[in-house]
Amino acid sequence: MPQLEVDGAALTYDDEGPRDAAEVPLVFIHGWTANRHRWDHQVAHFGEQRRVIRLDLRGHGESGGAGVRTIEELATDVVALLDHLKIDRFVPIGHSMGGMIAQTLALTHPERVERLVLVNSISRMTYSRGRGLLMGASTLVPFKLFVATNIQRAFAPGYPREEIRSYIRSSADTPREVVMTLYGAMRAFDVLDRVGEIRVPTLLVHGYHDIQLPLKQMLRMATGYPDAVIRIIDAGHELPVEKPAELTTALDGFLTGRP
Repeated sequence: MPQLEVDGAALTYDDEGPRDAAEVPLVFIHGWTANRHRWDHQVAHFGEQRRVIRLDLRGHGESGGAGVRTIEELATDVVALLDHLKIDRFVPIGHSMGGMIAQTLALTHPERVERLVLVNSISRMTYSRGRGLLMGASTLVPFKLFVATNIQRAFAPGYPREEIRSYIRSSADTPREVVMTLYGAMRAFDVLDRVGEIRVPTLLVHGYHDIQLPLKQMLRMATGYPDAVIRIIDAGHELPVEKPAELTTALDGFLTGRP
């Protein structure tokens, strides 16, 4: 289990698959309060064919560190890891907050991004005034209740309750400072007016039942992308674990040019 020290944080990562593959590496970036194992199904599949990188973001999973304040700072960590591994061009694949990081990478390092994949992610979180007040008030409840409520509603109706409880426990292990600070960072993230600058082929995959980052917000974002393909899957916000095989199929088709 390799680690890289970046600005006082030991970042845990996996580097798998053939180094001599013709295709550029895939870089999987997890979401808020999650960890790199959200991508187990996808890494097992693609790691047989090409180099795949995944990491626990700062303060998440088995990575140390805190003090991160913005999505841009998390993107800087990803770049530091790729530089360490001597990877120039790559395909960022980001889920939720990880998709915000992926968009940041495409905007700040366009020469290095070959394609882009966003899973259950958006470019700007938009809410009615009432919904915004409710979200603000939710931060005042006890921390474990705050986490449990947010993780519970991330899954589509009918997903096994015991599995949801295991994800709640895992998320609650993320340091409170990291959880709350990055909750604010996601709400502040806004590149909606810049997505037209991302000119690489882009796949937007979304769960139909996603109420965390609603489908209509993704579709609004999609209109700004010059070269985007959209895939809608019958799932909630946690596509990588709710419908892993369907997500992997969508990624495979996009990466190989198959419909």
